[in-house]
Amino acid sequence: AVQLAESGGGSVQAGGSLRLSCKVSGYTYIMSCMGWFRQAPGKEREEVAHIDSDGRIRYANSVKGRFIISSDSAKNSLYLQMNSLKPEDTGMYYCAADTPDLNDDGSWSCGDLEYWGQGTQVTVSS
Repeated sequence: AVQLAESGGGSVQAGGSLRLSCKVSGYTYIMSCMGWFRQAPGKEREEVAHIDSDGRIRYANSVKGRFIISSDSAKNSLYLQMNSLKPEDTGMYYCAADTPDLNDDGSWSCGDLEYWGQGTQVTVSS
């Protein structure tokens, strides 16, 4: 079974940094669609950063310029470097991954991600 395991969360003061890691195991195909999501108490889950199957990266506007998503295929891992953290970045952070979908025109694209980790808590104090 596919398993994703996050690590690296913790408590930090505003302005600090954290680096989240996500280890993917138990798959036979390349999980080239990968992303980080977060959910704050009382709020809906939101996408923080995403790597598409063609390598394109996108970020939520709220984290642009502060967060960096990266992956290491040799280590089957996904990372999220979070800098200049703010109290509003507080929440449970989840990594997710999936294989891309084949479109009718022969191209590949990422749909909803099927595989999710259990999450790691990030708390930023003011």
